[in-house]
Amino acid sequence: MNAPTVAERNSTASAGGRPRDLYKTPTTGSGRLRRFLAPLARPGYAWAEAAGFTIAVLALAWFLDRTDPLLIANGFPWLWLVPMIISLRYGVVLGVGSGLMFAASWPLTYAAGTPWPAPFFVGGFVLTIVAGHFADTWNRRSDRASAVNDYLNERLSALTDNHYLLRLSHERLENDLLTRPTTLRDSIAALRMIAAAPGASAPASAAVAAAHASNGADRSAPRAVSGADDALPGAAALMEFVARACQIEVAALYPVDNGTPSRSAATAVGEAFDFDPADPLVELALSTGKLAHLKSEGMLTSGSQYLVCAPLLSADDRMLGLLVIKRMAFLSLNNDNLQLLLVLLGYYGDGVEHGRAMHAMLVAIPDCPPQFAFEYARLVRLHRRSGIQSSIVALSFPRSEEHDSLFEHVLRRGRSLDFAWPRQTSHRSVLVNLMPLADPAGVAGYLARVEGNLRNQFDTDFDGARIGVHTLHVTSDSNEMNVAELLDRVAGNV
Repeated sequence: MNAPTVAERNSTASAGGRPRDLYKTPTTGSGRLRRFLAPLARPGYAWAEAAGFTIAVLALAWFLDRTDPLLIANGFPWLWLVPMIISLRYGVVLGVGSGLMFAASWPLTYAAGTPWPAPFFVGGFVLTIVAGHFADTWNRRSDRASAVNDYLNERLSALTDNHYLLRLSHERLENDLLTRPTTLRDSIAALRMIAAAPGASAPASAAVAAAHASNGADRSAPRAVSGADDALPGAAALMEFVARACQIEVAALYPVDNGTPSRSAATAVGEAFDFDPADPLVELALSTGKLAHLKSEGMLTSGSQYLVCAPLLSADDRMLGLLVIKRMAFLSLNNDNLQLLLVLLGYYGDGVEHGRAMHAMLVAIPDCPPQFAFEYARLVRLHRRSGIQSSIVALSFPRSEEHDSLFEHVLRRGRSLDFAWPRQTSHRSVLVNLMPLADPAGVAGYLARVEGNLRNQFDTDFDGARIGVHTLHVTSDSNEMNVAELLDRVAGNV
């Protein structure tokens, strides 16, 4: 049995095909120390930690010099390093609180009538506030950069999966034309539609079956049994497609809630079998969030009754379900087939994550490309989570031979990060451009670049070419109706 190994996964990554579980950031000793010294978020015990640290230092200073516990006469305000460190760690509020504890200790530790050291306290508070402001500013910048990187990593993961599917589909066209499914493109689109359209599993299942009907294989279709759990929409159609694509004979898909799998299957294929949540292979898959099989470390002699346990992960690595495979074709237990299984489950998980918003967009705008609707839902969620704004720019061109050339030129000159949706009617050619991470300043820069390019190439601009410009900013309150209204505005600009 050719099971995936670390070396094989690394070689696959270099060839453009990389499993989803390789995007995890490794946790090292230096990383844990860095998070301890500079936590990503303020813990609930921050006030207690700041107060305890300050009191401990004051007690130590009092023990060292009871006549001058604040060490004012030492020439350097050593004790103000404590509020400064707290400000750098937790922000200006807790740092100033630590400094106020120093001030409150003055009448308790010095004799009555001792002159108040105003420069000592004023200078210390200024140092603490400056350090805290620096920490707050850079923490906000770091959070924003982290949110942008998370979004770009998500895009990179989807792009890598697309490359892997392309490579694998070409290999199957060459080697398995008569015995394996070959129309992966339509089937992948059907998978995303399954997850995006709750209650529409029957049409989606028919689409999946139609995508496989053209291969002319004599092998009978797997029998999918739909369960009563609504946590995984279209689970029966998903199981039917995955069973065909990966040659699975007996398996079941169980919903997972907060790391605990349900005892009843959402769907199953082949003969029924009892599910054991305490099985070593099941526990390994749940604890690691990665695909587990009999060749995984320590599993060969574990006595597991299953062959493979594959987690169904959403775009943010939340486990939605667990596919438990009890029997599959012997020749299908190989590295490529198991990686294909992960990619297919990942496509479905992405669709579940953004399914409702994507489905609403497709209902409101039937001709909207599914990938455009999917990315729009993802950007709305990005703004809701981190406040990072994106935009939609619609450029409307009159229909003529000259303007069609301008339209094609602008379409080719789009940014690599954008999603372009060309729409054409009898009167207008419209380029709807979804621009991730583009605020109003980014939109202005894009429009200036496009207009400058038109001026250099065709000696015209937006006004001279009668090109209409319409913008829409994607925020946490955006929905499909905002896009529909934008398209209506563009259609009215005839």
